[in-house]
Amino acid sequence: MKGHRDDWVKYGCSIMMDGWTDKKGRTLFNFLVNCPKGTMFVESIDASSYSKDAEKMFQLIEKFVERIGEANVIVTDSAAANVLAGKFLEAKFAYLYWTPCAAHCLDLMLEDIFKIPSLKRTFERAIVVHGFIYNCPTLLNMMRRFTQMKELIKPAKTRFATAFLTLARIHQQKNNLRKMFTSEEWTTSKWAKEQ
Repeated sequence: MKGHRDDWVKYGCSIMMDGWTDKKGRTLFNFLVNCPKGTMFVESIDASSYSKDAEKMFQLIEKFVERIGEANVIVTDSAAANVLAGKFLEAKFAYLYWTPCAAHCLDLMLEDIFKIPSLKRTFERAIVVHGFIYNCPTLLNMMRRFTQMKELIKPAKTRFATAFLTLARIHQQKNNLRKMFTSEEWTTSKWAKEQ
């Protein structure tokens, strides 16, 4: 950690906060520091009791800023409490500025796109087709034969990007999927009779 700390002083650094919810419903924040030497995990905090409270978020981040040094950037997601906490931090620390996480902003934009009625309907239908195929191993194998082993799902780093990439893959494979759904193998199968 000493080499990293030396770089923080020499070149400056970015403090990054990544919030997530675990299986028990707790809100956890991981604090990381990024500098030219790389990104380093510093600590994880259970913030379940105050993740929606901007004043408490400010106090939590303020302690971390003082520990690392104030001439840094705070990168968080764009949750309302984090935005307000960022404004409090900028007001208190003259050399500090807050910026939202670009990936989170893009995720929110992609999420909003799926609220457009025609796109929402298309996405919901694609999910049904995808789920139907992937929940039956025999049908999944049939699909793979027709698509030359191409999968319909294309994982991405974010949930909504995965949805768009999966829709793109279904579109790319639409001719092969049509061939499958009009093939004798499909029309004589038990699945052809299901709604």
